[in-house]
Amino acid sequence: MFIFTLVVFALLLAVLAVIFKRTQKLGMTVFIGLFFGLVFGALLQGFVEPAVVKDSLDWINLVGNGYVRLLQMIVMPLVFVSILSAITRLNQASALGRISFSVIAVLLITTAIAATIGIAMAYVFDLTAEGLVAGERELAAQTKVLGRAEQVNNLSIPAMLLSFIPKNPFLELTGANPTSIISTVLFSAFLGVAALSLGKEDKALGERIAQGVETLNKLIMRLVRLVIRLTPYGVFALMIKMANTSKWADIVNLGSFIVASYLAIFLMFVVHGILLAVFKINPVDYFKKVMPTLSFAFTSRSSAATLPLNIETQTQKLGNNNVIANFAATFGATIGQNGCAGIYPAMLAVMVAPTVGIDPFSLGYLTTLVLVVAISSLGIAGVGGGATFAAIVVLSTLNLPLALVGLLISIEPLIDMGRTALNVNGSMVAGTLTSKFLGKNNH
Repeated sequence: MFIFTLVVFALLLAVLAVIFKRTQKLGMTVFIGLFFGLVFGALLQGFVEPAVVKDSLDWINLVGNGYVRLLQMIVMPLVFVSILSAITRLNQASALGRISFSVIAVLLITTAIAATIGIAMAYVFDLTAEGLVAGERELAAQTKVLGRAEQVNNLSIPAMLLSFIPKNPFLELTGANPTSIISTVLFSAFLGVAALSLGKEDKALGERIAQGVETLNKLIMRLVRLVIRLTPYGVFALMIKMANTSKWADIVNLGSFIVASYLAIFLMFVVHGILLAVFKINPVDYFKKVMPTLSFAFTSRSSAATLPLNIETQTQKLGNNNVIANFAATFGATIGQNGCAGIYPAMLAVMVAPTVGIDPFSLGYLTTLVLVVAISSLGIAGVGGGATFAAIVVLSTLNLPLALVGLLISIEPLIDMGRTALNVNGSMVAGTLTSKFLGKNNH
């Protein structure tokens, strides 16, 4: 049965390759791979012995995790070279300030809106922490969460901001720290500004530097496109793992929270569409262009791994300025995440509040919660860990118990897929709106 499973897997990979070769439509092939993976993973869970499935997944994960690693391999070179290349083509370094302010403002405002929607869904579905039963896995998760909380307790805004400044840029290029992406962005920006300064003093030298950087940028972008062509196969394998490892009993037991979470995520996508429409950007056309990127974010559950696809989509499909696309993608992967740092911690804070005698829907509490969520979303990159750390930061700031974070661990992967897609879309919306604000859209 083990050999049969791998043969079927290999045949489906071959089918995807034939579809892509004949159609040359990456987006369509990605969705077909996603569907194949969902069906195949569900069949494995339902009809194949667990021992055989486990052995099969070891090989299937070689494709899925291998693709994710290839994307992770190119993240830092892409961020560094793309931003450096884009800045060397700027006429004025002062434009960086406007770009950064606009991108971060959009991310924080949308995160505050996401928190408000999360609160509303908790109210509509009458979600509460009372009555949740902690099993062995949940109890173990609670212990882990409480241990991580110690990393957050002494976190301050100045300390978080200081962590963004690289003291060893070569170490940051290895991705050694949770803030490595932002640190690399800052290093690239300073290096680009230095190149602009040299170009003003010696025009010939500035042109040689710009040509050298542009050559390196073209090499990295060719590498990115080679890796991105593997997306249908990576999504297929990742979806098999997701569909096979989901615990349907957990999904049923915590169904209300899952439904409320995904409804909140859907509504936030609608908000993104409305924001685009307000600034005269066709939301239907936008979502058609970004859907393959969102599907990978959904299956990979990694905003960082989606960075190459994110930047490629913004620059090639949406026509966003290269500098803006890089800033929006990198900042959006670590700051102002609408799903992980907006909806999720807000919902948990509302659910937990009644257990300590707080009215979660009083005006004072709601105002404080939305502000805390928005501000805390700046600091998530300083500690790493996505939604779990976002929840810990918010609950700790409001002096609320952290047990619920561990109790929801069983359904965390399922909800995290939707949250990650929303995070990535938030960054692309920030880039698209900023390009529109500053008049730098190439389309």
